[in-house]
Amino acid sequence: MKPLLLLPSLLLLVGCATSLPPLKTVGRVDLPRFMGPWYVIACIPTFIETEAYNAIEEYRLEPDGSIATTFTFNKGGFDGPPKRYNPRGFVVDRVNQSTWGMQFIWPFKSEYLITALTPDYSQTVIGRNKRDYVWIMARKPQIPEADYQSLLKELAEQGYDLTKLRKVPQRWPEKR
Repeated sequence: MKPLLLLPSLLLLVGCATSLPPLKTVGRVDLPRFMGPWYVIACIPTFIETEAYNAIEEYRLEPDGSIATTFTFNKGGFDGPPKRYNPRGFVVDRVNQSTWGMQFIWPFKSEYLITALTPDYSQTVIGRNKRDYVWIMARKPQIPEADYQSLLKELAEQGYDLTKLRKVPQRWPEKR
């Protein structure tokens, strides 16, 4: 009888040992400052993003406190067909404002955690505790390679599988 009880206990311990701790979110997000366009630099993509080029996520704070989101990209190439999605964000953590729910289909909300944000609000990382998806985003279409490598190191330390990460191609005309 004891061996039968031992096996479930061992399985429970193994499951606990392999689970990752919750991600830490940033200390405080100034929501109005966070609003606006963000270029997707790299991500562990959802099924709609696997062939995204020139991906941009844009946020607008609504009077009711929700966040109107517009996600646009070209599918399959820079000249590919334009795609547009409009999920709605909801701030879950009203103190730090760094934990959101993102709703693509009512009534389901996906976890959306702001886990990194530079002081000048030029770069951010959005993650999920499951480590199944992550987004590195910036206010410009490219970031310095040293910054990118530093973010990759942080993601690896947090338990993300970097082999699933896809660098999102960004090509925009130069501003004159």
